[in-house]
Amino acid sequence: MTRPIQFNNHPFRFLLYLEWILLASAALTAALPSHSYRFQTKFPELTICSLTLFGLMGLRLPTRNHITKIFYTAAEIFLILITGFFGGRTARLFPFLYVILVTRSCLIFQLPGRLVVTALSFILFLITFRKRFARIALSPASQERFLFFTLSFVLVFGLALLFVLLLMNAVISERQSREKLAIANEKLRQYALQIENQATLEERNRIAREIHDSLGHSLTALNLQLETGLKLWQSNPIKAQAFLAKAKELGSKALQDVRESVSTMRSHPLQEQSLEQAIASLAENVQRSTGVAPICQIHLSYVPVEISTAIYRIVQESFTNICKYAQATEIKLEITTTKNSLQLTISDNGIGFDLTQNTTGFGLQSMRDRTLALGGYFNINSAPGSGCKITATIPLYRSLLTPFGDS
Repeated sequence: MTRPIQFNNHPFRFLLYLEWILLASAALTAALPSHSYRFQTKFPELTICSLTLFGLMGLRLPTRNHITKIFYTAAEIFLILITGFFGGRTARLFPFLYVILVTRSCLIFQLPGRLVVTALSFILFLITFRKRFARIALSPASQERFLFFTLSFVLVFGLALLFVLLLMNAVISERQSREKLAIANEKLRQYALQIENQATLEERNRIAREIHDSLGHSLTALNLQLETGLKLWQSNPIKAQAFLAKAKELGSKALQDVRESVSTMRSHPLQEQSLEQAIASLAENVQRSTGVAPICQIHLSYVPVEISTAIYRIVQESFTNICKYAQATEIKLEITTTKNSLQLTISDNGIGFDLTQNTTGFGLQSMRDRTLALGGYFNINSAPGSGCKITATIPLYRSLLTPFGDS
């Protein structure tokens, strides 16, 4: 403990009640007159004051300064000795004061200090006991019985002190274990809240990324189809009607994406397609929207689902950005796999952009996050008027160690 043990924070308050009952009985015994001169209290006022002071000392036990603990214990022993030598018949109860002393020492000292106080209590008990009965004249037969009684009492009292010491150690250890467990449970609860908050934040980011990658792409393509249809409505109604039909198809897909994102139960976006087929569908949409057919070179061996999903989303986001901003006339995509990694390269000859002014876009950050989540390396190289080149390298073996699903 870091603060003194007082009544309001006493770990075993019932011990205080037991102490007060015992000390009140001893004080009452000292105050009552005795018919036997040998057991008459010599200084009842001194004995009562000693007992009262000894009881009041139990209301505040030092726990910090080691010197203070030693002086406190020495004062207790001094008061017990006064009671033992001058208490008269009250001294019959003085051995139990040593039990209180050992109990208090267990609350203020560590195990070595407790053992010292217990041993010292037993030694002082023997000295006081011998001093008190040294002048009693007995017959030889009575002396033998008295010696047997003395040895038995001393042995029982020594075992009682040892029992109190062991019992208090067990009770204090159990209480300390419960306090540590309570602290650990509180820390665990705080950690659980932090993990829950982190999981909630990650789930929100995931849903936001899903909406951006799927719905954003669909709405961008939809907008391009509508713009083209409006431009051709007067000059070529038949072709405009085809663009409007495609826009309706994209609108239905966007609505479906919204429902699936809100429910957070989407299956992976490849929808039982291979990665090559899914990317071919994206390339077809780009050609339909911009009139530029991406040049795709895909050489894949087996790729885990989580990596395929991430690659699909990166390609989808890259094509969306190219359609919206690049004004490119040439788009190249290359995906190759080696024994240990997959490399993706997407480049265009568009207007490019300044990296220092376009690093906070959600789409670019989404691509970077997906790559880094799989333990990969992501790089963007672009400059105004020089097009853009995106490179992502993902180790295949990490997919088993750090899964990153898109569901």
